[in-house]
Amino acid sequence: MTGKFKRTTSLWLGAVSVIALTHQVLPAAHAAGAAPAKADASVKPYDPSWGFNMSGMDKAVRPGDNFFQYANGTYLKNVVIPADRSSFGPFVILTETAHERVQSILTDAGKHPAAEPKTTEEKLGAFYATFLDTAKADKLGAEPLKADLATIQAVKDPSSLARLFGQAASNFQYSPFGLMINADDNNPEQYALSLHQGHLGLPDRDYYLKPDFAAKKKAYQAYIAKTLGMISWQDAEQTAAKIVALETTLAQSEWSRTELRDPVKVYNPMTVDELAKKAPGVDWTAFLTGAGIPGDKLGARRIIIGEPTALAGMAKTLAGADYGTLRAWLAFHLAVNASPYLSHDFVQSSFDFYDHELEGSPQLPARWKQAVEHTEDAMGWAIGKVYVDRYFPPAAKARITELTHDVKNAFANRLAHNAWMAPATREAAGRKLQNFEIQVGYPNTWRNYAGLTVKPGDLYGNGARAVAFEWQYNLGHLDKKVDRNEWFMTPQTVNAYNDPNQVEIVFPAAILQPPFFDPKGDAAVNYGAIGGVIGHEMTHSFDDEGRQYDEHGRLHQWWTPDDVKRFQALADRFGKQYDAFEVLPGVHLNGKLTMGENIADLGGLTLALDAYHASLHGKPAPVVHGLTGDQRVFLGWAQVWRQKLRPDSIRNRAVTDPHSAPEARVNLPMHNIDAWYDAFGVKKGDKLYLAPEDRVKIW
Repeated sequence: MTGKFKRTTSLWLGAVSVIALTHQVLPAAHAAGAAPAKADASVKPYDPSWGFNMSGMDKAVRPGDNFFQYANGTYLKNVVIPADRSSFGPFVILTETAHERVQSILTDAGKHPAAEPKTTEEKLGAFYATFLDTAKADKLGAEPLKADLATIQAVKDPSSLARLFGQAASNFQYSPFGLMINADDNNPEQYALSLHQGHLGLPDRDYYLKPDFAAKKKAYQAYIAKTLGMISWQDAEQTAAKIVALETTLAQSEWSRTELRDPVKVYNPMTVDELAKKAPGVDWTAFLTGAGIPGDKLGARRIIIGEPTALAGMAKTLAGADYGTLRAWLAFHLAVNASPYLSHDFVQSSFDFYDHELEGSPQLPARWKQAVEHTEDAMGWAIGKVYVDRYFPPAAKARITELTHDVKNAFANRLAHNAWMAPATREAAGRKLQNFEIQVGYPNTWRNYAGLTVKPGDLYGNGARAVAFEWQYNLGHLDKKVDRNEWFMTPQTVNAYNDPNQVEIVFPAAILQPPFFDPKGDAAVNYGAIGGVIGHEMTHSFDDEGRQYDEHGRLHQWWTPDDVKRFQALADRFGKQYDAFEVLPGVHLNGKLTMGENIADLGGLTLALDAYHASLHGKPAPVVHGLTGDQRVFLGWAQVWRQKLRPDSIRNRAVTDPHSAPEARVNLPMHNIDAWYDAFGVKKGDKLYLAPEDRVKIW
């Protein structure tokens, strides 16, 4: 886990596979195979005639008992999760559409191949075409790993180990530490170097330490043994057990995901010399030198440490570990990180564990989908520029920009009438809102890939050079002023995000489509869908994390102590509703882990409704298909979360995902909003009913 890190908050995690959470490089390696099963084409996520698909509703369910099922039940009963997916719904549908469009872009780019690609188009075409050549990859087998495995075999002391950890920033090697270059929370106009606990092989520390995940841990050990055997490592079975034991000990030192959500707690600036005293056992100078961090006096360099006690504990464990086990551990992770760029047996093995065992997906996606995914990883911004030219109409940007201002005005009105904040804090919050930068569709500047070498036929080399190129790009930011034109999601990404340091919200082009936004659709549905998304991202600047950043994006305490107490009391009450929500028998959401997203959902839906009301300019809302305006706003929000997940995916996300389950994202915000009760006649005795005094209103 190295590179450019932003403490951003996004709308959903679903597009990111579990592998993205556990490895430096996305090794969600999916081999060519039978075409994946598709959902029933007759099951539509939305109605293009006006924006909401009423046939997906289950009107046998009372809206006050389970609004998620009322709005989406028939759709969810009939939809089939494709065999190559762990979930299915609007986000996945749009992601699949984006992938098909990118495939078209890449196919066109490869129509005039060059022996030595020079232009960006030639590089895109060559990278993609090389990825599709499975015959050559299968012929090479593990051969491409030879040089990197030799580097691992040379690790015999703390300095060589730390140096390899550092080098992992620019190749397929592995490091348990995450080296980042990001905006300094205390000086958000300047890039700084930061160091964090990285990721182990399983999705979360709970997978190592809690008996609930014993079966997954056992499967992981089997996967390690199999992978070691594939690279001809001696004593694979016995060594795999040692690796799991090592990672279990390392996991004991890691901070929980809930702890990682505290921006103050993870901001610990110090010098490298001070780090060496706090976390002895790792040669930090060798680590930074290996990563290419410049400077003759590295000991005096300022570095922001995320989790000091975790790094200290991990360093101690590594210092006491057997080097034979360490080398095997590194070799295993190298093979996993590189698996997309190796032969089919590596691809299959990676899929079998990370996608099938952990997420429940039964079938490998087609090879072209893998090729799209990893070409995106390598040259996503080059693809994005073409994507915008082909698929994003200027009119959409204008309408979305108008909607964002509507939602922003609704938020300003709510802040002005907020009853629990002190006047000074309320005024400062208003200034922060007015400082918002709203970015829509695509960035103002694009990445240049002139320095990236792509060689036709060199699959492994292309992947490794792409990783190195990305790290060099990131290194170029170190100690410089923050580039406010830079985005952290490509236009073809189906998501949105909030950047607390830049006081900015970003909506990539690919999310600005039905069912999120339809320029020809019903206004109320649009407000409930994309309006709710806009409000969600705005509210992140005032959730339990985002509220700690001021109007200039600087992390410090700008609220009064009493304001903090009042906010925390409301957040705690709200969080308990999620703690009580059961996603599987005996498995509950973690209200602290999901707190920021939950507050953003409540705020987003509330603001969407306010903005819709304001758009009527005092006129009565039209009734459409027998539904009032307010009803359509709530249904528009619910339709966005028409998502079906496999049980393994639900279980994994309950531990790792800061977003709540789809049903909770619909039902729990709504039953805290008075207007929802009025819109659907919800009354005492209905399962979702909350007494007025129990409804939480934060923003």
